[in-house]
Amino acid sequence: MDLDEFPDGVLIAGPDGTVEYVNARIRAMARATGDEMIGMRLEDALPFDDLNGNSWYACTRPYDGLSTRTRISEQAWWSPRGSEYLITARLIRDRPGGKVQRVVVGVRNARIRNQRDRERSDLVATVAHELRSPLTGIKGFTSTLLTKWDRFSEEQRQLMLETVDADADRLSRLITELLDAARIDSGRLTLRRGPVRLDEVARHVMTIVSAGAGDPFAVTAPDDVPTIWGDADRLTQVVTNLVENAMRHGFGLKKVEVSPTSPPDDGVALEIHDNGPGIPKEMRQRVFSRFWRAGPGAGSGLGMYIVRGIVEEHGGSIDIQDSDGGGALIRIWLPVNEPDALAE
Repeated sequence: MDLDEFPDGVLIAGPDGTVEYVNARIRAMARATGDEMIGMRLEDALPFDDLNGNSWYACTRPYDGLSTRTRISEQAWWSPRGSEYLITARLIRDRPGGKVQRVVVGVRNARIRNQRDRERSDLVATVAHELRSPLTGIKGFTSTLLTKWDRFSEEQRQLMLETVDADADRLSRLITELLDAARIDSGRLTLRRGPVRLDEVARHVMTIVSAGAGDPFAVTAPDDVPTIWGDADRLTQVVTNLVENAMRHGFGLKKVEVSPTSPPDDGVALEIHDNGPGIPKEMRQRVFSRFWRAGPGAGSGLGMYIVRGIVEEHGGSIDIQDSDGGGALIRIWLPVNEPDALAE
């Protein structure tokens, strides 16, 4: 591999501490031209200090120290211009415990690492906030009931226990969503595949979400919708989330359509139209981000992130468009994915 193509800076010094090789990334970091860094002393080629002004070379002493040392662990150091870098090194010896023949140094900008650390911190803070909210309600009502049980009537106790039960359900749903999001992040989301009719899944979901509201919302679908191979429970989760979002944030459903798609994209498409104001084009990708919310009354913000993860695990796709006459159109496409053994 050509080290000039390596994304991190690489510098190699010989047994006498002079620089023998620098890749293009190191030259860019040092704003060097040509081979001006070749032949420099290692301590001069890497003028990095810690926050107390101690130099990387003086602190690590790559050519001295323990004879068994073969690696200098990654640490943060600062350039003369104040930029933070992560530096690690490999010590190549002529034999175990022998003299250092080469020092191979890796240098990378710490900005991306710091950004990821901030994202992790934000994620932890968001999760803690989401978990604390229902826990506060549960703790408050249970403590009140334990200490002042006799002061409340039967109806008041019933109401407080119902509130505790609702908060516990909310907490359970949030934990389930967090686990699903973690499985998607790590690529460990598993599917129990079997034959699925997406039109039947959609009708089942509409029956459930319309319970108590009269006739369920009609699903438009032809008779020739093909059977796909997927996880029926996960696809039910997808459709339920999309339908509930349309009803909650899209000012109600306009129509739900299931239709077969033509080659080369053999499969099934599900389209959910709502009556809302639509979603601006610049916001459509952000909808699928973790903890993205739309207005007051939104849930955990994980729903659409999980929906996309499930759809993509099936080999499908999801996108947001404008519905005819206004409103948003959420369209998912799923391939047939029929097992080879059944296709023969």
